[in-house]
Amino acid sequence: MATHGEDDLQASTTEGFKVGEKKTLQEYAKLDQNDESLNRWKASLGLSSSPAIAVDPKDQRRCVIKALALEVQGRPDITIDLTAPGAVEALKKKPFTIKEGAQFRMKANFVVQHDLLSGLKYLQVTKRKGIRVAKNQEMIGSFPPNTPEKPIHEKKFEPDEAPSGVLARGHYEAISKFMDDDDHEYLKFEWSFDITKEWQK
Repeated sequence: MATHGEDDLQASTTEGFKVGEKKTLQEYAKLDQNDESLNRWKASLGLSSSPAIAVDPKDQRRCVIKALALEVQGRPDITIDLTAPGAVEALKKKPFTIKEGAQFRMKANFVVQHDLLSGLKYLQVTKRKGIRVAKNQEMIGSFPPNTPEKPIHEKKFEPDEAPSGVLARGHYEAISKFMDDDDHEYLKFEWSFDITKEWQK
């Protein structure tokens, strides 16, 4: 039996689209080394000759989400350090407060290790009083492993606007996850937020 929001958290797909054959970093490096256009394409991916860093050599995840932030126009960022003990669990218990009609967007900091990360995406289902009110999917992209020169990747999501009006105010619950083209799940969490008439002090 599916858990809360599990059926909703399926990535949308394009009919007929198939994920391409995966290659390792070494295979990409050797691929048509004399082809200038291909070399430019590999450079655009950020493939580097520098050694990749690893968050933890024992951690086999290809992607580690380090922090999430909420950017709001005219206000300091609200940043959650996901490496802190209990940080993920606290997201549901400590709601974000967003003023109705406010412009905002999410931001994620993450590390890629071991190999290329293909098609990272973010999915979110939002409910109010148990009824789904929104489903969002954000394509983040494909990334090479981080190196000492670039120790972290940062992705700013598309801007959004909080709903407004008396009916929009109240408490919302959301369930979100980060996954890739191969349906590998890197982080799944529940969180909540309140839409209010004014910012709380």
